[in-house]
Amino acid sequence: MKPARQLLRLTVALAVASLLGGAVLAYQRPSNTEKERFRAFAVNLGNSSAAAAAGQVDIVIDRWTTDPQRDKLMETFQKQGAKALLGALQDQPAVGSIRTPNSLAYDLRYARELPGEDGGRRIILATDRPIGFAEATSGSRSLEYPFTVIEMRLDRDGRGEGKLSIATKLILNDNVLVLENYANQPVVLNSIEKQR
Repeated sequence: MKPARQLLRLTVALAVASLLGGAVLAYQRPSNTEKERFRAFAVNLGNSSAAAAAGQVDIVIDRWTTDPQRDKLMETFQKQGAKALLGALQDQPAVGSIRTPNSLAYDLRYARELPGEDGGRRIILATDRPIGFAEATSGSRSLEYPFTVIEMRLDRDGRGEGKLSIATKLILNDNVLVLENYANQPVVLNSIEKQR
């Protein structure tokens, strides 16, 4: 395994071990909280065919995934695997959306918040990944990477940074959730800022 992929797996395993389970997720704001909007500058460092691509990304969180919803998703994954998890995630009601200025919004299906350092917070978002007709009919290896996962680390003022793994495969390794990216590196989210 390439060192960069090992580092990515370790980093993401730590960040996403709490994605679908774990006692640390007991901290959760009620689902009836106000809508939150974030804007970030995304840089795709994994784009090897050209210069790194960059642009604005807008993320909206309408509500948070509940503990029972999270527990059911984790149970599905543990007992039936990633394909069943994908179906269960697609059946979840939208919790928010993600979009770029030149695209339609795409629904997010999972949103959890955890306490961060120094009074900040971490936000974990997940959804199925948009798959076009050409990709779906080609039988491409990229179809094995159907999830999109976002991690944002924010300070008290709602500013921070994060990562966006667009095409990801979820794996359980000794009961720890690990992400494997189709690309060599996730998209880096710089200058995240909560919109007022």
